[in-house]
Amino acid sequence: MNGEGIAGRGATSGEGPGSGGTVVITGATGFIGGAVLAALVRGGSTGDGGHGSGPGGVPRVRALARRIPAEPRDAVEWVRGDVSDPASLRGLCEGATAVLHLASYVGSDEALGEAVNVAGTRAVMAEAARAGVPRVVHLSTAAVYGTGPHRGITVDEVPPEPVSAASRTRLAGERYAREVGAVVLRPGIVTGPGDRWVVTGLRELVERVPATWDGGGALLSVVDVGDLGRLVARLATGPRPVPSGVYHASHPEPVRIADLLGELAALGLLPPVREEDWSYAACLEALRSTPGRASERQFALVARDHWYRSEEIWRLADCPPGPGPLARLAEALGWYRRSSGAAG
Repeated sequence: MNGEGIAGRGATSGEGPGSGGTVVITGATGFIGGAVLAALVRGGSTGDGGHGSGPGGVPRVRALARRIPAEPRDAVEWVRGDVSDPASLRGLCEGATAVLHLASYVGSDEALGEAVNVAGTRAVMAEAARAGVPRVVHLSTAAVYGTGPHRGITVDEVPPEPVSAASRTRLAGERYAREVGAVVLRPGIVTGPGDRWVVTGLRELVERVPATWDGGGALLSVVDVGDLGRLVARLATGPRPVPSGVYHASHPEPVRIADLLGELAALGLLPPVREEDWSYAACLEALRSTPGRASERQFALVARDHWYRSEEIWRLADCPPGPGPLARLAEALGWYRRSSGAAG
């Protein structure tokens, strides 16, 4: 799984932001990128299991953005640019000891996916290579495996079969990250502050299929965005580089869909599920009979097993994964209420 490249050379040289370097981050204004930026600014090298700050040093951070935030963080050097415009990336990685490429396009436009996820990744990796950056981290997605079901698989234990424009182009973009020896991360479902799809999508599915889904035992790879942010920050700033390669990056313990829906209902974010157990076929029939935005493929992603073994990356990064995404949901309650208008 692991190979040599820029990141591999960094592992032998001992260079890294832990010794006072600069971390470059793309996608810093996005859902996951924002959590990574917060972890870096508060001292992400500690790798503790909470979301609070620790005694580690705060690295210098250089963030690429198409639009500079109106109230930028004092500890961040903002650079205006776009990953789909290679000319705007010139010099971005100079003097950096880590590059975190977190920018991505997750919509359905294939051309935009090609521009951002493929050509953009190629351009960022070329800049990292030109600057000789010893640590590179690239954010991909477990969605590259397709609709499954998948139960407890390791990296590429089944061949990737992406079915959407976003997952196809993100898989294609991985090639350029792997060529320079990056650590490539494939998280599954990501929840927490900033999430605008998961809970909203689950609410629609529960309304359209208001019963237990095929026993409720589907196992899902889920990770809280704050914990994922800590992990990525740790990969950039920890004392020991992680070998290059592809890694699943969800919480090591999978989540049962019944438990996820139950916790969200207990928090008032979803309607309670009826005390009825419908077969998968009955669930699909109900889904088809009630129009909505979510497709059968999207229903399958949460109603059938999509569990990818993720222990390795947390162990190698020496980063405690935290109590798990279900335990973190209460911390994100304010965000979900404000973003969805759910009653508490």
